[in-house]
Amino acid sequence: MQIKSKINWRHFDFWLLGSVALLVIFGITMVRSAVAGNIELEELNLVNRQLIFAAVGTVIVIIVTAIDYRFWSSISRPLYFGTIIVLAVLFFIGAALFGSARWFDTGVILIQPSELAKIVLILVLADYFTRTQGRTKDLYWVFRSFIMTLGMVIWILLQPNLSTSIVMFVLWFALLWASGLRLRHLFLFIALGIITPIAGFPLMADYQQRRILNFLFQDPNARFGESYNIQQALISIGSGGLLGQGYGQGPQVQLRFLKIRWSDFIFSATAHELGFIGTLLMLLVLLFVIYRCLRAARLARDTYGALIAYGVATMIAFQSIVNIGVNLNMMPATGLTLPFVSYGGSSLLSALTGIGLVQSVMLRHRAIEL
Repeated sequence: MQIKSKINWRHFDFWLLGSVALLVIFGITMVRSAVAGNIELEELNLVNRQLIFAAVGTVIVIIVTAIDYRFWSSISRPLYFGTIIVLAVLFFIGAALFGSARWFDTGVILIQPSELAKIVLILVLADYFTRTQGRTKDLYWVFRSFIMTLGMVIWILLQPNLSTSIVMFVLWFALLWASGLRLRHLFLFIALGIITPIAGFPLMADYQQRRILNFLFQDPNARFGESYNIQQALISIGSGGLLGQGYGQGPQVQLRFLKIRWSDFIFSATAHELGFIGTLLMLLVLLFVIYRCLRAARLARDTYGALIAYGVATMIAFQSIVNIGVNLNMMPATGLTLPFVSYGGSSLLSALTGIGLVQSVMLRHRAIEL
């Protein structure tokens, strides 16, 4: 398959890029406040690392934007099997941290391939659903897409990394729904969605079971662990009030009562120091990013481009909902970051790669005017 396409930079979505840049800068600023005064964290240079990842991510956005998004369809199979090989190798030789092997330790940085796998899954499923859009939407069609998804997810589950696995299944279902899932099949998935978590609970890792049990039966007197972290997150959010305690002035953050405040609980740190107004502004910008991705899906010139943009929007939206839900004690702790805001190099690069794909779709949503 040969791709020939000129670039019409007039269609570049500067609103999308600007809002993403604003979120990234805001995130780095909040990470700086979260680690201030903590010698161990400051020695890790989290702020400088995030700045480097943001700079690299900016270059990736430009490169991915310049590449015709239809090119990825032509190498869909190598992308798919190459990602599976990387995930399989990671399972055997990856660096184990916090009870799971999710990272390649390069000696300088930790690389999490499962973040890239989310983007590859979007491209692979978008290609599959585009190629089969004229076929009957039967269970065989659904089953094939599920097996393709499972081929990647099984290696992520073995790490174990349940949260990223859930994200990937959500991406599969969202793209399946957008591609014409029948209502009678939808009811089947609803039933499976109720039964599977209950049946799969005994198969979860110990720390995953504890997270769920701590969510259901929290100990108000806990002094450590997930229950304590959630309690401190709620205290941080509640004490922020309308305008917050002030940047760099929040006692929950600066005195380190709030744990993992630079990543999992950066939403709580933001609410504590910048209050309801600051948090609301951050959420509005995040919603605007999701809206621009959905707009790109609506304007795309073909099904493949529309599904890519829709998949990226789903990824950003779902991770945001889960991260904020954990901070508000509405769901068990997962470890999912808040897109563009939380510390995490691999997560940031994955999200920015997604934005580059959306920009590529936007640049080519109309034929070149001669």
